[in-house]
Amino acid sequence: MHHHLRTVAGPLDVSGIRGPLLAHEHLVLDLDHAGDRAAVLDPVAHAPAVTEELSALRAAFGLSAVVELTCRGMGRDPRALARIAADSGVPVVAATGWYYEPFHPAEVGASGTAGLTDTLVREIEHGIGTTGVLPGVIGEVGSHGDVPSPEEARVLTASARAATATGLSLATHAQLGRGGPAQLDILTAAGLPPHRISIGHQDLLDDPATHRALAAQGAYVAFDTVGKSGYQSDDTRLRLLLDLLDAGHADRALLSCDISRHGYLASEGGQGYGHLFGSFLPKARAAGLDDDLVDLITRRNPLRFLTGADVEEI
Repeated sequence: MHHHLRTVAGPLDVSGIRGPLLAHEHLVLDLDHAGDRAAVLDPVAHAPAVTEELSALRAAFGLSAVVELTCRGMGRDPRALARIAADSGVPVVAATGWYYEPFHPAEVGASGTAGLTDTLVREIEHGIGTTGVLPGVIGEVGSHGDVPSPEEARVLTASARAATATGLSLATHAQLGRGGPAQLDILTAAGLPPHRISIGHQDLLDDPATHRALAAQGAYVAFDTVGKSGYQSDDTRLRLLLDLLDAGHADRALLSCDISRHGYLASEGGQGYGHLFGSFLPKARAAGLDDDLVDLITRRNPLRFLTGADVEEI
């Protein structure tokens, strides 16, 4: 079986991917609503530092791909992603979809479910704008609170239909870790199988029972804000991850750092994209994770999530 990732440089055969992936990152983004320019990764000002970090992680840890979940309304820049991928030597998977409601562009309110679905399918099949870059994942599709708003529910439904129509998988943004079960209900009701779904930011929700329930239904559980100590300690993240592993769901965990502000870059004194490899995974190994488990969670799981492949095929 040949399974491929859809990267910004074209299809990539997963059989050649031997190192870890970052399952939820941002390389270029603009979430600045207040004018403070903190929630920005600029394609000119910050891209050289981003590129340098990825290149260093490829050399030090074998970083094999980055899943870049900046979507419509988040300052997405496919041409900049293509440059970063080419210059760093790290493949990048670009995304399409819509973030949670405070960041919805006007097109969301102006479109019904069918129109939103068509917008995503068109982008997945023909490329983002005129760039020719094809999205390889739908995400990060957002909601906030325990139940998505009507507009967020419409986006989730449209995104699930587009995923089903195109064969892509879908990653969510569950604001502060809340609303994952409701997201999964909406997505599966729209026809998307749970094993094509990753529920985001679950490391911000200190509720192992919810994580077990999501995994038991077949969805991926993303512990994807590793190193963001302002939201949650890595000690808590590790405890939650170990709980999920102890419950028998190692094949449903995903890990990433969700670098989303330029102050998080290593060059600016932040934790950087490498925090997962340099800090968190050593702690996880000290807590008992062996090489095979680390490989499962950081390589096989994200590849299986993205492609829908069976474990044995990765």
